Amino acid sequence: MINAHPYYGIRRIVWAINLKRAQKINWKAIYRIIRVKNWTMNKRPAGMRPRVRGWVSRAQTPNERWAIDTTHFSTERDGWCHLTAVIDCCDRMIVGWRASSSGKAKVACGALEDALINRKPPQGMFLRSDNGLVFASRLFQRTARRAGVRQQFITPYTPEQNGIIERWFRSLKEECLWLRSFSTLAEAQNAIGDYIEKYNNQRPHQALGMKPPALWSQKFAA
Repeated sequence: MINAHPYYGIRRIVWAINLKRAQKINWKAIYRIIRVKNWTMNKRPAGMRPRVRGWVSRAQTPNERWAIDTTHFSTERDGWCHLTAVIDCCDRMIVGWRASSSGKAKVACGALEDALINRKPPQGMFLRSDNGLVFASRLFQRTARRAGVRQQFITPYTPEQNGIIERWFRSLKEECLWLRSFSTLAEAQNAIGDYIEKYNNQRPHQALGMKPPALWSQKFAA
């Protein structure tokens, strides 16, 4: 399991081991084994980091609030590429994404349009983002406005206010992008697509009671 999922923390390791066991193993026993085998991963201490008052994103039902952001990754032949993703702040599902060698607004518009096609949210839904030029562009604002989506911009220099999508990008990099080298954008796109499919439908999510987003969100089905 450690070789297959080197990014798993103690909670997910315990969950995976006990998933089909009638007699559960205590997490302390598993943790001791990990320590003895020297499989632990050291993290930098958080330190003292003053923060402004957070503008927390709370959503009680799917399609109430989405979050969008862009991150970057490198490839050998195509250089630095850009990934824009849209996540539902309630069920944590990735509802739309686009990867491109260009960071232009039309790429972000494509990710939003994919999400709109996949989910068909109600009029007036909120879309949270940072204050980047792409999300403040006329093209992107026009796309959101035509779909009846209301944009929310976080306070400048406070990425924690858009923490749900930021945290997902971290998981994507730790569990997919940083584990291998990609020659081309197309190769990276295939890997990202596979990861998102697994994330939405198979990967246990701690905030959802160790259920994947697709399974957890079934309770909202009519």
